Amino acid sequence: MTVPAARDADLTAANLRPAAPKPAPAAPKEAPALSQTIRPTATTAPAPNAPAIRPGMPGPGVGVPARPQSGGSVAPQSDRRTLTVGKGISVTGTVADCERLVVEGTVESEMLQAAELSVGQTGVFRGEVQVEDAEIAGLFDGTITARGNLIIRATGKVNGVARCKRLSVEDGGQLMGRMEMLTDGPAAPRPAPQG
Repeated sequence: MTVPAARDADLTAANLRPAAPKPAPAAPKEAPALSQTIRPTATTAPAPNAPAIRPGMPGPGVGVPARPQSGGSVAPQSDRRTLTVGKGISVTGTVADCERLVVEGTVESEMLQAAELSVGQTGVFRGEVQVEDAEIAGLFDGTITARGNLIIRATGKVNGVARCKRLSVEDGGQLMGRMEMLTDGPAAPRPAPQG
């Protein structure tokens, strides 16, 4: 059986030419540098003792602000030489060249001179200390001279002699012993003991 010629014209395919490729959209003149994400490959192993990078967390060095230049004589708290005595650690002796002492363990010192003393809830300090500011949330047993603020937290307990310019005691904080308030003026003469 033959198909009529008119019908064959309907079935014939049109002359097919490959379509010319469409031009790619023009790239922006300056693409942001952060638009590309670099992902580690499965064959890359982290270096030993390297911190783990978690998804959504910035990598090392990312998001760390530059250290501000300090022109003044008072160092910011983060720039102070800090000694932290951790929970369960005991230190006995003289602590020298420490600007900020954080006590969460036990410290026994004959004389400590620092800018700041912080005794945590688990901390115990026994001895004598002269500081600018002190915050006691644990136990202090001895003589403390704070030329600025002495703060006794609700869990804090101070036994002995406390000298300070400004005192703040939270509800529940304890101060047992002798208290002396420091003044800016010359010291008042003490009366001679009678006897």
